[in-house]
Amino acid sequence: MGTSRSTAAVTVIGESVADAFTERTGPLAEGLTLHVRPGGGPANTAATLARLGTPTRFLGRLSQDVFGTMLRGRLSAAGVDLSGSVDAPEHSTLAVADLDDAGDAGYTFLAAGAADWQWSDEELASALRPQTACVHTGSLALALSPGGARIEDALAVVRGRATVCIDPNVRTRLVPPAHLRDRLDRWCRLADILRLSRDDLAELLPGTSPEQACDTWHAAGVPLVLVTLGGDGLLASLRGERLTLPAPPTQVVDTVGAGDAFTAGVLNALHEGGQLGGRLDTLTTDDVAAAGRHGLQIASAACSVPGADPPLG
Repeated sequence: MGTSRSTAAVTVIGESVADAFTERTGPLAEGLTLHVRPGGGPANTAATLARLGTPTRFLGRLSQDVFGTMLRGRLSAAGVDLSGSVDAPEHSTLAVADLDDAGDAGYTFLAAGAADWQWSDEELASALRPQTACVHTGSLALALSPGGARIEDALAVVRGRATVCIDPNVRTRLVPPAHLRDRLDRWCRLADILRLSRDDLAELLPGTSPEQACDTWHAAGVPLVLVTLGGDGLLASLRGERLTLPAPPTQVVDTVGAGDAFTAGVLNALHEGGQLGGRLDTLTTDDVAAAGRHGLQIASAACSVPGADPPLG
């Protein structure tokens, strides 16, 4: 008997990053303290998905250094299946986050030669099992060489049997926007769901309105486009049928991981509705609205606490 859509896992491919938050206790010239928490966009989504009750597999290359031990522990504690992940000899990626007064983070990445980007075709082939309803990826792992192109090739194979969700998660300090624009057409041909923020949109299609961008990406092949608008909520477009949803009232501590939490909420709702596993052919705008509201609630919860793990339940 085949695996049903309701029980098949969501597979997340990508990076798990050590987020080092700066704490300034005196004059900067005298030094600062770093408080390290587990992060990384795809890992954040995987952890939240599993905590929401969705069967979740994470395909990552996890270092054997002290940060890798922390990152592996976070995902395991959340209930994520790590059997497809790789015990990598390279070091972990470190992202130094500096929060502004609004709780928004600017990142400096120590990522050259890190474990997250070194995927081989063999590692991905052995990790992508047929029992998956959806593959979610994006962020730095899809953008950086040599692993990014190999993940793209894996998506082209898996798309015949699973829904593909991509979040570009633009990080201009590490990946030039021009590089992402060069790859975006191919990502749109692979993706059934494209999730991005208003800030991502400004980098990828400067001067383009969210509505115009949705039309551009539908024409490139994406059925469902989700543009999060911060405090202004969400614009969703299903094959050109638009809807907007307001953001719930939120006391913002920081916005770290909010977009990742939103994606987890959306995929959790679609998975529970049995709508993952194909090209979203039967999805309606009512389904999108319900999933979008759930995603916004989970994102709001993420904003209410420090770091990327929202309080749930």
